[in-house]
Amino acid sequence: MSGARTPKVGFVSLGCPKATVDSEHILTRLRAEGYEIAPEYDGADLVVINTCGFVDDAVAESLDAIGEAMAENGRVVVTGCLGAKADVIRNAFPDVLAVTGPHATDEVMGAIHTHVPKPHDPFVDLVPPQGIRLTPRHYAYLKISEGCNHRCTFCIIPSMRGDLVSRPFGDIMAEAEKLVDAGVQELLVVSQDTSAYGVDVRYRTGFWGGRPMKTRLLELSQALGELGVWVRMHYVYPYPSVDDLIPLMAEGKILPYLDVPFQHASPAILKAMKRPASAENVLERVRKWRSICPDLTIRSTFITGFPGETEADFEALLRFLEAAELDRVGAFAYSPVEGAAANALADPVPEEVRENRRARLMAFQEDISTQRLERKIGREITVLVDDIEEEGAIARSEGDAPDIDGLVVIPDAHHLEPGDFVRVRVTDCDVHDLYAELVSD
Repeated sequence: MSGARTPKVGFVSLGCPKATVDSEHILTRLRAEGYEIAPEYDGADLVVINTCGFVDDAVAESLDAIGEAMAENGRVVVTGCLGAKADVIRNAFPDVLAVTGPHATDEVMGAIHTHVPKPHDPFVDLVPPQGIRLTPRHYAYLKISEGCNHRCTFCIIPSMRGDLVSRPFGDIMAEAEKLVDAGVQELLVVSQDTSAYGVDVRYRTGFWGGRPMKTRLLELSQALGELGVWVRMHYVYPYPSVDDLIPLMAEGKILPYLDVPFQHASPAILKAMKRPASAENVLERVRKWRSICPDLTIRSTFITGFPGETEADFEALLRFLEAAELDRVGAFAYSPVEGAAANALADPVPEEVRENRRARLMAFQEDISTQRLERKIGREITVLVDDIEEEGAIARSEGDAPDIDGLVVIPDAHHLEPGDFVRVRVTDCDVHDLYAELVSD
């Protein structure tokens, strides 16, 4: 490699938004040190693969990505959650240059330095203040903590990412302000357990703008709500402390949206999963939330066919969905994950039954979600434009997170631009999406 040529690094990012943030940190370091980011395998001096390893399908996708990079380029550094199982990667691809676990920017950079020495004169000013991001210009993920203190029996994330480590209050707010200054209109708050922010440091006092602030989700939400952009909460466990956020949503300080991973509703299955809270408490909490903030959107995920799940347990889950009237629901058939405690539980459910129950749950929830959307027909709402396509503007409402929820289609609104906030009147809906017309000024 000629010393005069700027070294190029290819990058493949897989997995959840938390992994996306890790990727952004690595990409920012690469550009800060003067590396170029190669858009294709051909021409890259090295390729970094940020993997996911949470479920079997994700492991397979990650291994496929590594295999493709090895075949097309041959010089590969692997990081991310699957990297916590280095033997799996080394057995499949013994010639990879290096393997690190998740949240390992320094280790990844060290591997890159070893195999592709950094340029002699890095141009730090080439990197924008908000860093290099993988999301569109108008929204960004904001990770507030790493790791998790729960030991859910189906999950191996704590073994990969460790226990909860909350970011300092001031660091989060400094990053948020840089993002907003760079044009971000929506901050999506993510972590393994957003509700637990600050528990590990006993809610010690942090500082922002010279003001003392408790390292706690309520105070963080209040501060983020002062930035004048949408603030959306993801991965929120239904602890009692979440009740304090609902008035902020009702007042318009943060979005009336909660992504809550309930996972099940049967007390027996929740106990086997080692999940907090009971279904009865959750239903009462949901009713209370909606009494304070009627426009609240709640999305959740559930697992069907968990070991020991009977037909009665599954029916209890359907009854919960009927009573809770959640707006958005995702479901996964239970998949044994290597290293998860649930693998040792008695009475595994046959794969065919697991899949059948997942399909039944989604069909059952479809009517509920559609009815929730139908209630919005005729209403005026504010939406954020994401894209312009042939049929018109593609936007999202306050109740729609990017990539996982629905869209708001505004026909013939081709004059709008991504990042625009506009008022629309909802005219129709289908199972997932809303259709709307612009409201004249």
